[in-house]
Amino acid sequence: MRVIIACLALLSTPAVAHEFWIEPIDWQIDANDMIRADLVNGDRFDGIRYAFLPQRFESFTLHLDGASQPVEGRLGARPALRMAAPSEGLLIAAYVSKPSLVTYDDRAVFDRFVAHKGLGAVAADHAARGLPETGFKETFTRYSKALIGVGEAQGADARLGLATEIVALDNPYAGDLAEGLRVQLFYDEAPRADAQVELFARGPDGAVELTLHRTDAEGVAVLPVETGHDYLANAVVLREPAEVLATETGAVWESLWAALSFAVPD
Repeated sequence: MRVIIACLALLSTPAVAHEFWIEPIDWQIDANDMIRADLVNGDRFDGIRYAFLPQRFESFTLHLDGASQPVEGRLGARPALRMAAPSEGLLIAAYVSKPSLVTYDDRAVFDRFVAHKGLGAVAADHAARGLPETGFKETFTRYSKALIGVGEAQGADARLGLATEIVALDNPYAGDLAEGLRVQLFYDEAPRADAQVELFARGPDGAVELTLHRTDAEGVAVLPVETGHDYLANAVVLREPAEVLATETGAVWESLWAALSFAVPD
């Protein structure tokens, strides 16, 4: 049976469209430095920073040049990620949460979430499926990645085979980003076309700007980026849960949240 974590606070639910991302203390480090990063749940690049709690995740891993290793830590440690860099290059940190459950007692909250994430075409099936206006449940899972530059930071992001995933097609630390940074969105082993990608950009002064983008027929979106900024891209899938999951949880909707965080250096 899959483990479902009941949400204890509104901040941890998608009902208010909060994001979950990996945020390095330093986006670029020397080859012999420690990787340090927080797990953050919040909005507009601000939120609660979680400790290292294995009971909350299915996997927490580092990837570089085709090699991978699990993130190891002390229970309750902050930041959640603190390990020596395996080698020089473009490092990928990846986190897959255990599924969580939220109950919508106010239909307007669900509608705001659907509108904010551009999921109206799917959610239109709510009434057609004969679902109640209130008191219905949704299960959700986070698929978050971060790109960290180690040393010269050469290399490329890679498809890790997550259920939904954002893959950077350009290296934010060593690539030519004059025309923007290309990302490709995947879902269920295939590129996801005509999907909304949100981009949060945080400037040197801490100000955060949100822009919306859509993927093309190949699942690719070009994100406008500037030097000296940190970025969080995300995209959400909303679907009817599989019969087994629906029976176990009572959920009538399932959402899968893909996130990719990175920085563009000066």
